[in-house]
This record gives sequence, C-alpha cells and structure tokens, in this order.
Amino acid sequence: MELVKIQNKYQITLPKAVRDSFGLKVGDYIEIDKSGERIVLKPVSVIPKDQRYFHTAKWQKKEAEADKDIESGDVSGPFDNIKEAIADLKE
Repeated sequence: MELVKIQNKYQITLPKAVRDSFGLKVGDYIEIDKSGERIVLKPVSVIPKDQRYFHTAKWQKKEAEADKDIESGDVSGPFDNIKEAIADLKE
C-alpha cells in the first residue's frame, strides 16, 4: 500500500507503480466511487458516441479480417475512377 498526500486544490498524485500497473497515461479518466469507508478508483475508457461502433466485437472481427487481407495482398485497386471500383465490386 502506498501513502499519498492530498495537495492544493485536493489533488493527489498516483504513484508510478500504480500508474504502470494499470497503464494509466496523462489524459486518461478514472471513475471515483465510495465503498463503505473506502474510496475506489477505477480506470475507465470514455468513447465518443459516434465512435462506439468501432469498439464492438463484430467490428473488431471485421477489422482483423481486413488487416489479414491487406497483409496477404488480397486487395483491389487503386482505381482511376468510381466506375472501375464499382465494376470490381460486382466481380
């Protein structure tokens, strides 16, 4: 257990071992809760609503498939115009 002092404006500094253990970086968010006589700090990820789709299991699966295709060279294009791109899609 580490001892931390409350500073000016009630700020605290998380010890390096704690930051490293949880992979915390400047700008990350931490949720604060009360549990009996304890203060509980929990790292959280704040994802903008318009980007939540990207973090779904289904989307990540498709991203992994696309990465494999790119790595293996199983891609089309580039195309000079939209007609060529659409023709390739129809094949």
